Amino acid sequence: MLAEWAVDVMESLGGVGAAIVVGLDNLFPPIPSELVLPLAGFSASKGVFSLPEALFWTTAGSVAGAVIVYYAGLLLGRTRTRKLVAKIPLVRVTDFDKTEAWFHRHGTKAVFLGRMVPLFRSFISLPAGVERMNFPKFLALTTAGSLIWNTVFVGAGYALGENWHRVEDYAGIFQKLVLAAVAIAVVLFVVTRLRQRPAGDPEATEVLPRINR
Repeated sequence: MLAEWAVDVMESLGGVGAAIVVGLDNLFPPIPSELVLPLAGFSASKGVFSLPEALFWTTAGSVAGAVIVYYAGLLLGRTRTRKLVAKIPLVRVTDFDKTEAWFHRHGTKAVFLGRMVPLFRSFISLPAGVERMNFPKFLALTTAGSLIWNTVFVGAGYALGENWHRVEDYAGIFQKLVLAAVAIAVVLFVVTRLRQRPAGDPEATEVLPRINR
């Protein structure tokens, strides 16, 4: 069972084990962070490591995994990356395509927000690498987004203790809040741009079609 394996790794290796388990979420998307992060909090509540250590090591694991995926996209390019994604069990190429479209639509903000959306959080580093996004900016946004996401789930697991599994019941609510924030940001962006366009500007009519594609 995944949960038992994750707990065993954390108890055996401590914080490094938490980093490894969480890092695998980036390298193998079917491993859900909504499961392993509360387990890190649960392990902290048992005294395997402290809560600050749990947050540090899980975020370090998230960032390390994201960096590996970033360089995979950078070195392989789009075509070979899609072929590689197609070989990952339980993952579809369309998952990568949707993430890539989201990256192109929202730019660097997608890296930050993508760390808080399941599946996207695993794939968002690929288009960032393919498009050769500025690495220091990628690293900063990935760290910030991962820290927020990890704090929510590790903290919940720590607070619930042996009832850590209940975190998954509320994960969907948090994900919907993130997606709603993204939608609001897009609407505000479009409205602001339209107001900034002078009347009669031919480009004003092109904003909405570009957003809708």
